Amino acid sequence: MKRLSIAIMALTLCLATMAQDWRHRVSRVEEHTMKSEVLGAERNYTVYLPAGYDLNAEQTYPVLYLLHGMNGTNKDWYDRGHVKDVIDQLTASGEACEMVIVSPDAGGPVNEGKWNGYFDMKGWHYEEFFFTEFLPMIEKSYRIKADKAHRAIAGLSMGGGGATSYAQRHADMFGACYAMSALMHLPPADEDAVKEGNKMALLFDAAHRLSCVDYVNGADEATKKALHTVKWFVDCGDDDFLFDCNLDFYQAMRRSGIPCQLRVRDGGHTWEYWHSALYIALPYVSRVFGK
Repeated sequence: MKRLSIAIMALTLCLATMAQDWRHRVSRVEEHTMKSEVLGAERNYTVYLPAGYDLNAEQTYPVLYLLHGMNGTNKDWYDRGHVKDVIDQLTASGEACEMVIVSPDAGGPVNEGKWNGYFDMKGWHYEEFFFTEFLPMIEKSYRIKADKAHRAIAGLSMGGGGATSYAQRHADMFGACYAMSALMHLPPADEDAVKEGNKMALLFDAAHRLSCVDYVNGADEATKKALHTVKWFVDCGDDDFLFDCNLDFYQAMRRSGIPCQLRVRDGGHTWEYWHSALYIALPYVSRVFGK
């Protein structure tokens, strides 16, 4: 009887330890706010931390910066794209590695007069904020492998164009770029509206000036060499209204001899499409990270 009691106590202790260990192995999502001196405003951001992040204080992780589209916020990829569910499934199956995923807020509802965009423009120096304040803060606050080989960037629509432009002009910082339904270029914005400081016009003007297609077409040999160091992937639906500008970018890369993968799938400019794209994007960046 005494032996049975000891065995029961040992089993109870073992199960309690396993339950505690299991709690530590559940992934989680954090939402925070930081004060930006560059923007003169507070900015929200969301961070996904993989299962086991709190279990080993010495382990470091690769990082994916995942950008939202126009009218969106940092919450979109979690509330509408369900990125936590997808990455949890893919890491459990071994198709993706554990990583930290960071989604900054670069906008909000345009009809509420919110600033939008990942570029520097009059009154909104978001790119400066991203590289001088946001990214350094994130990589000091979390156990991230802060090097090019373990840093990737991706996004949808406006965020896809932002991700592509960032990876082009900061090729020394990103090992991979995955662009979904990306805003690769725009025609010139209305000059009067730009002069008047209209926020939407300023965004369109920035997207035109920083055209991802023009950047490739005008690249010198040194720039092309830098672009070769990034793994590029373009993913766009055949019914997407941005389909042509994504093809323009891909063809520019081919003409310049820069490797770039292209996926054209059935679908449009929808969350159904971008959610499904995560099942390709997350294993892709995992392979770049050296999974």
